[in-house]
Amino acid sequence: MPRPPTLPTLDWEAVFDSGLTYADWLAAAESTEQRDKLETQRQALMMEPTVAGFLAALPRPVHVVAIAEDWCGDVVRHAPVLQRLAEASSNLKVRYLSRQQHPGVFVRFLTNGGEAIPKFIFLSDRFVECGNWGPMPEGCKEIIARGKACGDVAAARKKVSASYEQDPACREVISELLRLVEIATCREP
Repeated sequence: MPRPPTLPTLDWEAVFDSGLTYADWLAAAESTEQRDKLETQRQALMMEPTVAGFLAALPRPVHVVAIAEDWCGDVVRHAPVLQRLAEASSNLKVRYLSRQQHPGVFVRFLTNGGEAIPKFIFLSDRFVECGNWGPMPEGCKEIIARGKACGDVAAARKKVSASYEQDPACREVISELLRLVEIATCREP
């Protein structure tokens, strides 16, 4: 049996270096209204002391490539969460880029075959890919998948919106992102 094709190896460090800091990404936003929503969301998010302590004590750097564009509602909800986590640790480094900036990267992270953002790719201190997250928490992705399966995506989106309203502190997202941070900094399997 022939071997399946292998995707080309990515130079993750170069991809990371080509991205923008949050401030530069925000400054380049297409819409002032969306930029204001992103900043309002970021400023409103409070960090629990245990989360801040975990992030402050990271033993080595974690690099995150965030594929995000300001027009997307899920980006407006989740990019500020990632940024708040990064602000709590000098070892959590994030760079933002668009889907078009590295199409060969983005195509690796489709959601059920579709282009959904944000996508956060977690890399170790040596720029080894350790996991990815997005475009929404796992529970919400399952709701959307169920909506697609039964032919009622509109109802699924309403359930996802209700889920977001029930978690204004973004605890589910924070928990999932912290798990990936922990993987990227682990010392043993």
